[in-house]
Amino acid sequence: MKLLHANGKRGAHTTSWYAASAEAPGPFEPLKGEVRADVAVVGGGFTGLSAALHLARAGAKVVLVEAQRVGWGASGRNGGQVAPALNMHQDVLEARLGRPAAEGYWRIGQEAVALVRALLDELAPEADWQPGVLHSFWQQGEAEEAAQYAAFLRREYGYESQEVLDAGGVRRFIGTEVYKGGVVDWTAGHIHPLAFAFGLARGASEAGADLHEMSEVHRIAPEGGKVLVATDRGRVLADQVILGCNGYMEGLAPKVQARVMPINNYMVATEPLGDRAAEVMPRNVAVADSKFIINYYRLSADRRLIFGGGESYGYRFPQDIAGKVRVPLERIFPQLEGVKITHGWGGTLGITVKRVPLFMRPAPGVMSAGGYSGHGVALATKAGEIMARAVGGDEDDFELMARLPCPPFPGGPLLRTPITTAAMMWYGLRDRLGI
Repeated sequence: MKLLHANGKRGAHTTSWYAASAEAPGPFEPLKGEVRADVAVVGGGFTGLSAALHLARAGAKVVLVEAQRVGWGASGRNGGQVAPALNMHQDVLEARLGRPAAEGYWRIGQEAVALVRALLDELAPEADWQPGVLHSFWQQGEAEEAAQYAAFLRREYGYESQEVLDAGGVRRFIGTEVYKGGVVDWTAGHIHPLAFAFGLARGASEAGADLHEMSEVHRIAPEGGKVLVATDRGRVLADQVILGCNGYMEGLAPKVQARVMPINNYMVATEPLGDRAAEVMPRNVAVADSKFIINYYRLSADRRLIFGGGESYGYRFPQDIAGKVRVPLERIFPQLEGVKITHGWGGTLGITVKRVPLFMRPAPGVMSAGGYSGHGVALATKAGEIMARAVGGDEDDFELMARLPCPPFPGGPLLRTPITTAAMMWYGLRDRLGI
């Protein structure tokens, strides 16, 4: 069984608070018969929808195929945090790839947030941009390192958007005693991610892109000087293909699949907290903490706590997602012990060994971007725009992103999951022991 079909009802969005609070576009009819296109886009998440939107606006004939529904995967299930940088710090990028390349990655990260905000304003104001992402730290040493890095960014990149907090400062933002310090990034922000994905889909369709849901791709191959994209009931013959599949790459591009590994992450939404919301989150920022198995959370527009925590590998989500996520939620917020959880859901994202995105050309006429490793809202949206520009001949940013170090996972297809699972169990134990 593929990950695409392992959890939930086929053709239906997961039972998340996001799906319950956003109006889906379409439905878009499945692909039938043979069509021709300048570009075929595979995947209806942020990457594919952004690519389709920008290509259609540039005048290309675009056909997008999605195995489930637009926004069905990680794009519609994540924490909604919009961050302006890669997971790899700028000083590390400088050491590995040089200052000019590092400056390019910094520019792309900043542009990614600006692009999301512009598209939100135009296509999905209901996604409700809220400024501020707080990175909070369980250990004093982590907080001190983060403060030093904030000073580095201010000194070397002129970045003045971060606010360094001590433990007392963190408590002005979060109603908990567990953190020793933090850094708020005010350029970053948080949104309703599925509403944003739906806005991108409507925008792409209105721009002239042909969107097809329930159209799972089984084969991508050269044919007669074109690239064939074959689904259950249809075929697209295109000059170029863009892959935006992230963690759902199974069988389509082995070179990509070797470097992007799917992992499952879990989220819950509490009942509306009413007056208690101000005690739990005095300031309406999103939070991501320093646990290796990260906890991340924010308030929704109707004052629920949207909380993510816990990871797993393999195909199946746990039966009791709410119970799994309740453990870290109540550890951070003991005042919410026993709070009613109205929605619990899982999602599959893509990670790479170095936790930086993978941009590559896995076959002639085919481009791919994915492996955003938790930074996908901004980076995936920007990736779609970068690949759309590359189709038009402006390849500089694509080639720059393709230089990021993304080796294959050790162990190959059979062993990479147990190897990585063992590593995650070790880091999970460290988290619990406070090491």
